[in-house]
Amino acid sequence: MEPPWTGRLGSRPRPLRCQDGSVDVLSSRILLCPADLDRSRRFYRDVLGLAVFREFGPPDDPGMVFFLGPGLLEVSGHPAGPAGGSMMIWLQVRDVHAEHERLAAAGARVLRKPATEPWGLTELWIEDPDGVRIVLVEVPADHPLRRDPRSLPST
Repeated sequence: MEPPWTGRLGSRPRPLRCQDGSVDVLSSRILLCPADLDRSRRFYRDVLGLAVFREFGPPDDPGMVFFLGPGLLEVSGHPAGPAGGSMMIWLQVRDVHAEHERLAAAGARVLRKPATEPWGLTELWIEDPDGVRIVLVEVPADHPLRRDPRSLPST
């Protein structure tokens, strides 16, 4: 029997559907908060040769998001703890407050309740059983990530 996420050879893949009570992930990325942000940006961009999806933050010290095939790698910020604890999983969801209620009821370890960050995203932080931090993010309707750059006037 085939896994539910695959289609038969020569047929169209079946779309994935969320089951009742499961998270509806809209996008995701791996977050890396390195000890030396500039060194890591140069490594992923210039040494490994990953294409840059976007830059954000201060122009003299930007965070960068790189393409990883169908996924993304964000290299930004500074680690909050010891080396090795700087990897996180980033999941964009439709309703971060509903996910907070669902996850708390399911016994997930909530590190930070949903809060709107200075960069405009609403974030909920949880932790998996091994201590990997998972950031669930809601992008508000008026956030720049929701703007279609094709509709902006050219300069």
